[in-house]
Amino acid sequence: MAVIFQRTNPYSSPQTFQLKREDFMETSEGLCLSGNIVDMEQQECYSGRLHIADGRIVRIERGPVPETHYILPGFIDAHVHIESSMLTPSAFAREAVKHGVVAAVADPHEIANVMGIEGIDFMIADAAQSGFKFFFGVPSCVPASSFETSGAVLDVAAVEQLLQRDDLYFLAEMMNYPGVVQDDPEVWNKIAAAHRHGKPIDGHAPALSGDDLKKYLRAGISTDHECEDICEAEEKLNLGMKVIIREGSAARRFDQLYPLINSYPSSVMICTDDCGVHDLQRGVFPDLFKRGLAKNLHLFNLLQAFSWNPVNHYALPVGLLRLNDFADCIVVDSLEHFSILQTYINGKKVYDRDRPTAGEPDGALSSGNHKPRVINHFKASEITHSQLEAPVAGDGQVRVIEVFDKSLYTKTRLVPQSLLVSPGTKTLTSNTGADILKVIVLSRYEKAATPAIGFVHGFGLQSGALCTSIAHDSHNIIAVGVDDADLVHAMNTVIRNKGGIACGNEASSVFLPLPVAGLMSTEPVEAVARQYDALLRQAKTQACRLTSPFMTLSFLSLIVIPELKIFTGGLFDVSAFTPVDLLA
Repeated sequence: MAVIFQRTNPYSSPQTFQLKREDFMETSEGLCLSGNIVDMEQQECYSGRLHIADGRIVRIERGPVPETHYILPGFIDAHVHIESSMLTPSAFAREAVKHGVVAAVADPHEIANVMGIEGIDFMIADAAQSGFKFFFGVPSCVPASSFETSGAVLDVAAVEQLLQRDDLYFLAEMMNYPGVVQDDPEVWNKIAAAHRHGKPIDGHAPALSGDDLKKYLRAGISTDHECEDICEAEEKLNLGMKVIIREGSAARRFDQLYPLINSYPSSVMICTDDCGVHDLQRGVFPDLFKRGLAKNLHLFNLLQAFSWNPVNHYALPVGLLRLNDFADCIVVDSLEHFSILQTYINGKKVYDRDRPTAGEPDGALSSGNHKPRVINHFKASEITHSQLEAPVAGDGQVRVIEVFDKSLYTKTRLVPQSLLVSPGTKTLTSNTGADILKVIVLSRYEKAATPAIGFVHGFGLQSGALCTSIAHDSHNIIAVGVDDADLVHAMNTVIRNKGGIACGNEASSVFLPLPVAGLMSTEPVEAVARQYDALLRQAKTQACRLTSPFMTLSFLSLIVIPELKIFTGGLFDVSAFTPVDLLA
């Protein structure tokens, strides 16, 4: 059978599939799906049958059928970091298909910050075991800025080399938006390389506005997933940008931004970005789709955001229930309940609600026998109590990071040193009554690094500490706790195991090992979810009041999201894009 897939420039027109009808012969292995077909191209629903052979839809037959369920295009996560699920790509895929997701536009910059190109190759190789449609990009900011202490650097030459590869589809989010605005040559050379290779460029522009935003867009950066409200999103949309509505674990913006789906149906997509294992299990996409219908969003506008727009923007070889398309689709019981009954990728049934092991004989997604190899980059030595002392200095006020539930943004609080002075000493310490806790960042890439010390408000902890080797984007060790003894215990647990998440104190603690780059487990989703659930329960016993405390903690070191953050060099004022002292 002669099949031609032509991938066109995503800035000009969508991809096209050209198949000669006479080349098709329906074989005994062919598949027929019956039900209410949701036809995106014709903008209608009708009873009928889809005839599938060799992974593609070869005939669409209208006519009455006994089945009352609905057949729709599969969902596409338009921007996700697989590593944030703490699962390898193959394990992620086995869970995603249960919720109707058939493809993911994935940025591997988390593991790239730890392992460089070796990490990217690991993600692609592990993803190839799954049969799921992963489309990886080239990380643009490794590290995210010149201030970061990361495990690898992808310079212009490395990015240029990666962009030449057919298994990498786009230049991933340009997080260094100050570098774009301020004409950083390294940043602009990476952008130029993406244009030379005809690959789209993803954005990351929180709160960017006015002339700075216009300059960012003139660089050819085409998407943004950081919008906090309608006004910010509409400014970007009206300038020609695609807005990706994020519903992750620590940042959830669907309820604020969903009206855009009806107002700008061709310019909106949906993503999870950083989605923890619990939210992956919950099934973000079917939940959002059902909520969207309940909010009176038009069915076909929703489908544009959930499927059509990412396929056409990134020129993805993913089917949309058209003749000759790949048979990438889902079957749901009804548009009201929207329960996923079956998921198909390239005509293979990879999920069946009534038969959880469907597809296993074909090596499809439900087989959990694949064990990924372990790669890592971890040199940190265990720490001592004396390393975490913060001496009183001068008369200034202390800068405190203020966190908010379900948001990645922070604010700066100024508090008097007296609020944090430990009785009988000249050191600053946590004050649980004021909900101000010590926060530590330690480089994992050095044997004897000096910890950076700060303070944070909003966690609510009354005992113990939290620590993780997931610390965006360089993934150093980050911890928050009520006293130095608890911090030392949690941090040394993570250090001894060369990565993971710890919660508790010496008397009672829970630990989730993450041997793959200090980011991912080698276990299946069920095992990781159980361990993560135990961590959340432990955090609650310590009075933590955040919905996703470990996700929130991991973003305190990301110095490209406003306002005040902490990295290996100390506190960082994101608005001014410069390090600042602990004392103001």
